[in-house]
Amino acid sequence: MRRLSRRLWFGLFLVAVSAQSGWAQRALTWQEIRDKFEAANPTLRAGQIGIDESRAQEITAFLRPNPNFTLAVDGTQIASAEGVLQPFRGTQVSPIFSYLHERQHKRELRLESAQGATKIAVSGQADLERTLIFTLRMAFVQTLQEKAVLDLAKENLAYYDHLLDVNRERYKAGAIAQVDLDRLELQRVTYESDLQTAEVNMRTAKIQLLALLNDRTPVEQFDVTGAFDFSNQIAPLDEVRQTAVDNRPDLRAAVHSIDKAKTDHRLAVANGSTDPTLSVWYTRNPSFNNPFAFHTFGANVSIPLRIFDRNQGEKLRTQLDITRNERLRDAAEARVFSDVDSAYATVNSTVILLQPYKDRYLQQASRVRDTIAFSYEHGAASLLDFLNAQAEYRSVQVNYLNLVASYLNAATQLNLAVGREVIQ
Repeated sequence: MRRLSRRLWFGLFLVAVSAQSGWAQRALTWQEIRDKFEAANPTLRAGQIGIDESRAQEITAFLRPNPNFTLAVDGTQIASAEGVLQPFRGTQVSPIFSYLHERQHKRELRLESAQGATKIAVSGQADLERTLIFTLRMAFVQTLQEKAVLDLAKENLAYYDHLLDVNRERYKAGAIAQVDLDRLELQRVTYESDLQTAEVNMRTAKIQLLALLNDRTPVEQFDVTGAFDFSNQIAPLDEVRQTAVDNRPDLRAAVHSIDKAKTDHRLAVANGSTDPTLSVWYTRNPSFNNPFAFHTFGANVSIPLRIFDRNQGEKLRTQLDITRNERLRDAAEARVFSDVDSAYATVNSTVILLQPYKDRYLQQASRVRDTIAFSYEHGAASLLDFLNAQAEYRSVQVNYLNLVASYLNAATQLNLAVGREVIQ
């Protein structure tokens, strides 16, 4: 009974270890990779802090001017007159409060300008995320491509090993010569080399993807999964263009820059206006003509004369800045259309190349390989025909995988140009 209990506990332990290992090596989907990237990438997190800083500047922009407090003391006797010295009898104490009154909505315009800067920062952060997601997606596609190439290399090697076993039996039966078997054995080196190269490339792709995720997971415990295929269903170009105009964050930032430039110009005009300073004070024990006026109250209005400086330079600069940002907006819009058209053409071209592979070439290459292999085993085809058929099948399969990767990269480029994923 004790031995059975130990075996039971040992079995449970192995199950737990296997489950934990399986969980650690669970392949991550694209959405999971993207979520990890957005949560852990230090560049994105630093950009988000920049947005928070911009929002903090909105608080500063909307603050009112601080009032000023002045304490004035005057009328203290410092020398005797006619033999009389009463230094503090005529001392006047005057606490003064003054406040700068801002006219023409300067404070509100400063807030609006700061809010415009925040909108630009938000759009800039979205544009940074757009470009980084593009880099991440390219690395993800590269990893999927290397996994597919590795699977193909394993399949080709296993298929070739099976044919070698058959031909070894044929050699023992005297159906083929020693030199033919040797040539078949030497050809296996090509498939072994393909397998080793594919393993190295897949490991390198995973390392690059882990670096973007800022993840220290061992390569052996990291894997991704996703559809490594293409789709010939693409939205019309005009629709994709309009989606790009509505979603590109750099174009949105250019539009926000125009709005902020207009606000800054209005603020420059307002800053050219005169802001009076209002002052009030109380005086105790004054030496006025009225001998009973021991407690007095005074007020003052100070108005600067804007004769020379009316903020002319800043008004002109901000007016010119509006035009400059409008030109930059036009350039950004032209760049959006150029990016979309170029990426869209690349996707279409890749689909045109891929469709025949899926419809005919893959099946034909497999059929030719199997037919020539069968014929060679039965003496109806030469060794050269057999080796050529194997090489052609390998070439067609690798070309197809490379074209699928090109399609996914072109789709990623189109998503980058549009500003969101229009092709999953």
